[in-house]
Amino acid sequence: MPDLEHTLQGHDLAFLKMVAEAWGLELSAPDAQSALPQLVEALHDPTLVQDMIDILPLEAREALAALLQNDGQMSWSLFTRRFGEVRSMGAGRRDRERPDLHPISMTELLWYRALIGRAFMDLPPEPQEMAYIPEDLPLHTLQLIPGTHQDLPPGRPATPREMKARIPATDLILDDACTLLAALRMGLEPPEFLVSGETLTAPVLRDLLDSAGLLNTDGQPLPDAARMFLEAPRPQAILRLVLAWVQSRVINELRQLPDLAAEGTWENDAYAARKTILDWVSQVPAGTWWSLAGFVSTIHEQYPDFQRPAGDYDSWHIKRITTGQYLRGFSHWDEVDGALIRYLICGPLHWLGMVDLAAPSPEAPPTAFSLSARAADLWNSQPPASLPPEVDDLRVTADGLILMPFRSHRALRYQVSRFCEWLPNHADGYRYHITPESLERARFQGLKVTHLLSLLRRHSAAPIPPTLVQALERWDEVGLQAHLDQVTLLRVDSPAVLDALRSTRAARWLGEMLTPTIVIIKPGAEEAVRRALLEIGYLSSPSAGKNPTEQS
Repeated sequence: MPDLEHTLQGHDLAFLKMVAEAWGLELSAPDAQSALPQLVEALHDPTLVQDMIDILPLEAREALAALLQNDGQMSWSLFTRRFGEVRSMGAGRRDRERPDLHPISMTELLWYRALIGRAFMDLPPEPQEMAYIPEDLPLHTLQLIPGTHQDLPPGRPATPREMKARIPATDLILDDACTLLAALRMGLEPPEFLVSGETLTAPVLRDLLDSAGLLNTDGQPLPDAARMFLEAPRPQAILRLVLAWVQSRVINELRQLPDLAAEGTWENDAYAARKTILDWVSQVPAGTWWSLAGFVSTIHEQYPDFQRPAGDYDSWHIKRITTGQYLRGFSHWDEVDGALIRYLICGPLHWLGMVDLAAPSPEAPPTAFSLSARAADLWNSQPPASLPPEVDDLRVTADGLILMPFRSHRALRYQVSRFCEWLPNHADGYRYHITPESLERARFQGLKVTHLLSLLRRHSAAPIPPTLVQALERWDEVGLQAHLDQVTLLRVDSPAVLDALRSTRAARWLGEMLTPTIVIIKPGAEEAVRRALLEIGYLSSPSAGKNPTEQS
């Protein structure tokens, strides 16, 4: 950080005299070069500095405290947004208007007292213009604002209304991960996931599984890694997902935000933004409900550039999908940066079991959050001490319906689901159906019916219906032995009508003869057969009270 000498270098004698006057000093030097060391030496006096701090307005002391809380520096754009601008003016206008005596902002007041400087600094990821406190100005040991607590998280505790309806964190993301792994292996679209909070989508969960080392470069499950993950105890499995997310350099939550689309080649540091937000969330006192709106609002006021290099709000091209509006400029901070904070808390942190949520009512969006009972363990990279156990309560019906409760053994459900058609989830669990098509698909992937029967026998809560066992064994030996088809039937009153019809051009549309007066019509030929009957003197119409695919 520049010191006082470098901060004041380049200023003319009139500026230095303004600074000295503000401090109650008198400079007798004839020029800036000789006045500079006199002024710097005087400002090193701790007693003089304390006297200056004591007469500063509270808002000016808050500005200095904000810099000290940020290691003595802050981006110039952020500092001036919070504490006002310094007017740009030449020496003549400055000497006439005397901004040192009539400042328009706290920033300008501090500027003309040399309590802050302005310089470009070589900071990652790129040089930034910063406001700073000169490093040799003895401010760091002073209490600028009585009662200031620098270790509290942003925001405030939640109100009773904000935390009325509780949404506890769960570990159901493990079951959702099992569902997606099976769906990816089978080439299916997964059903709706179980986790609460922000809507979890398949691409978002796929990114997490990829970061956890469970997918190959084609996005397919790695057999050994997936098996070990599904067989792992739930505490170890949830910890693996947490660590994968926290440490991921690939997951980019800003580009996961619903209804927003990123365009162009610009890049953001999602890892750094995630780490910053996690640090703030981790400061929330255990057992305390914290206001989500207050959390976001304080970050907006004090740390808005947490993910923006050099406070740049114009080069990121982000569009709202529903309206096509581009969200550029600081005025859209809440729609982008604020939305990211809310998403991280109500999405990944909640899905992974680290924060509980609350809302004014069960239907309302979350308005408060609290560290969960498992948060301390997970934050310290330890498996959580207590998670609900997995259950072994598979049930099979005679018609091939398989019912598995939520939190079933994941490795078992992964294997069973690959033999079945997936039905919508029931209130009590997952539903699968064994069909010839699903068995054929499983056979194509190298799965055997004998393996399915072995799984069902070992894990079913009751004996498997013998008829189902017989049907599966027969299918395994000879394939499908019965077909159900929908066909159009032609019924006539006399075999002579069918004989006459076979002598017309419509004969090619007649299929299998079922009885002397009933024949199957080939698909799509109903109108052609109707015209042919009319040509040989017979009217026809759908039979009253009969299946609409039957013609008379």
